Amino acid sequence: MAVHPTAIVEPGVVIGRNTSIWDNAHVRHSTRIGANCIIGEKSYIAYDVRIDDFVKINAFVYVCTGVTIERGVMIAAGVVFTNDLFPRATPPELDRLLPSDPNEHTLHTRVGEGATIGAHATIGPGLTIGRFAMVGMGSVVTHDVPDFAIVRGNPARIAGYACACGQPLVPATARGNDLLVCPVCSAEYMFAGSTVARLGLPQHLP
Repeated sequence: MAVHPTAIVEPGVVIGRNTSIWDNAHVRHSTRIGANCIIGEKSYIAYDVRIDDFVKINAFVYVCTGVTIERGVMIAAGVVFTNDLFPRATPPELDRLLPSDPNEHTLHTRVGEGATIGAHATIGPGLTIGRFAMVGMGSVVTHDVPDFAIVRGNPARIAGYACACGQPLVPATARGNDLLVCPVCSAEYMFAGSTVARLGLPQHLP
């Protein structure tokens, strides 16, 4: 474990082996970070966040309470998570600040294993980003993202599907309309209703 001397890691944070926390990052209490992770410079990780092993979080990322990030996720610079659909700073009387503690309006977001979230994307509250999904840079995600889906835009919409290795899938036209194939590693995927499922990977891939 390596924590930069300018980073703030509050009491009660659990950090796995070989994880690095870079300069001026701030990790709040009761957060759990797995092994072999990177928390980039000037990123903020709120309390009670769960981060699994082999997660890479780049600089200037804001991860709010209620977010779970599964194994092998990539979060690029400037990504912002949110957890409240209708936030207010004060009650209607405007006479005091409301507390920032979680309440009945706090929504939970899960980022599935192997997913990538591009730079400066904004993730709405209460969503699931599917396994190996890919969110394009600058996207505003307002709905769940299926496994392996590539989404982009504001609001983000499905623009294709990605292989677990990261390459866009292409139709295997000679073998039926429901089959997709990776042009790089030759992994095959099949449409199953409105979702995509992986059929198998070549032996050289994990």
